Amino acid sequence: MIVRSTAGITGTDRDVAGQGWRSKRIVLGGDGVGFSFHETSIEAGTVHEFHYRYHVEAVWLIEGEGTLTDLDHGVSYELAPGSMYLLDGHERHRLEVRTDMRMMCVFNPPVTGQEVHDSDGVYPLVAAQVSG
Repeated sequence: MIVRSTAGITGTDRDVAGQGWRSKRIVLGGDGVGFSFHETSIEAGTVHEFHYRYHVEAVWLIEGEGTLTDLDHGVSYELAPGSMYLLDGHERHRLEVRTDMRMMCVFNPPVTGQEVHDSDGVYPLVAAQVSG
């Protein structure tokens, strides 16, 4: 059994921040459960483009509002608390954040926690060392 809190993750190597965003990686590939689970916060007034070429991501928005644009198909969606989106086709996407967002995210395959978005917004596929 694994029990963690976001308070316990804050300030550790599982607390990763970038320009206008912060991700607390609660479950990672090294935990050996086949997915990773994150709490991600994104600041109001920011715009981010991502492309998870090697991962499927499910996102459930808990707080905030913004616009999600599927850059592959030219379709936009308004997001508010309770919205969920699933990037099951590895879609390139843009988030335009109107008010601070907080979301829960699941990645498959799991991320290791050390990935960094490249110039295309892609996380590399990194094999995790499972802790025992």
